[in-house]
Amino acid sequence: MTVNRHLSERLDDLGDSALAVLEKAHQAREMALGECRHVIRSCSVAIRSVHRSQHEVALQNMAAAEVHLRSAQSVLSDHPVLAATGFLHDAEKEYVEARSVWSMIHGEALGGFTDLGVEVAAWLCGLTEAASELRRYLLDRMREGDLERAQELFEMMEDIYGVLVTIDYPDALTGGLRRHVDALRAVMERTRADLTVTVLQAKLRVRLEESLQSG
Repeated sequence: MTVNRHLSERLDDLGDSALAVLEKAHQAREMALGECRHVIRSCSVAIRSVHRSQHEVALQNMAAAEVHLRSAQSVLSDHPVLAATGFLHDAEKEYVEARSVWSMIHGEALGGFTDLGVEVAAWLCGLTEAASELRRYLLDRMREGDLERAQELFEMMEDIYGVLVTIDYPDALTGGLRRHVDALRAVMERTRADLTVTVLQAKLRVRLEESLQSG
């Protein structure tokens, strides 16, 4: 009976210890999830503001996103298993996308994964999505008749794709980069077609105007 009682007490202690660890991890997860939601929401607003030339709003939201991201990273620093479940990766990816879109549109140097304080896989996927996001800004420039700027943006997309397509590692290491690169390639094909047609139309328009003037 004494042995059984000691075993029961030992099991109770072990169970309490396990529950304490799980409760701490659960609280960390809930807190980090909330912070990551804030990151994604702020980054979405920032990107939309960049397209609308609302520079102050974009900068404020990117700053807010960074604050929430650092908080989530700090909360999960003692819980590597939770950090690897995906939601932190998604938040980091969105942060990279927002920062990269801003940098490319405003002619600033791109931040690397160390500069932005994110994991390599999140940086790669975020950069890929930022390149895809350039299509929207490029089309706006085309509508405004700024074909030179549109071509510059397309060259940026090509440069990024040229680097990312050479990265050939398992998805477990790159966060599913291949899927993002495939999506970027499809975006580039559509963009190239749109840009080519617009440039040809512009050249034809110039020739017609010259012909009418000479006639």
